Amino acid sequence: MDTSSWAEATLIARAQAQDDAAFDQIVRLYVDSIYNYVRRMVGNPQDAEDITQEVFIRAYQGLSQFDGRASFSTWLFRIATNLCIDHKRRQSRRVQTVPYHHDDEADEDEGDWEFADTAQPSALEQLLTKELQAVVEQAIDALSPKLKTVLLLYDVEGLSYEQIADTLGIPIGTVKSRLFAAREQIRKRVENYLRGGTE
Repeated sequence: MDTSSWAEATLIARAQAQDDAAFDQIVRLYVDSIYNYVRRMVGNPQDAEDITQEVFIRAYQGLSQFDGRASFSTWLFRIATNLCIDHKRRQSRRVQTVPYHHDDEADEDEGDWEFADTAQPSALEQLLTKELQAVVEQAIDALSPKLKTVLLLYDVEGLSYEQIADTLGIPIGTVKSRLFAAREQIRKRVENYLRGGTE
């Protein structure tokens, strides 16, 4: 066990013994990565804050059940994933009739076409880069929760295939195939954009 793993295990043991200061340190260690993951899963910053808070409430309540077979971060990501999926289900039941594509008009209203520094890179380059980023973000948002979860855990959070398999309770082969499918869908959207497609 390396030093950081040993320090984490010590913190967890203290937290399990109801040392709230130790749990606060655990929260500080993981809150940013959990929030960033949840934010990308649900899209809304306020919802992401609420869900992140709920992740740590659930973790605190369930500390006695954490047995160390998976890493602590894997356990937290599992809680976060389940809460994000629950949130998405509730949201889709509430807003099935609301159209998805109103963000483009909102962006234009906020003056996104103005560039403070047009020297380097050029305004056109900035615009194209920004548009391409938006296409990738939209492609990620359009993924099914199963594919999106694997993509974010692997490409954004840097979890290994094994950790993702542990987090989601699926075989490593399924992790790999979902990651491939997610990347393929994003690639097709980007190619369509670069060819001047409208989808």
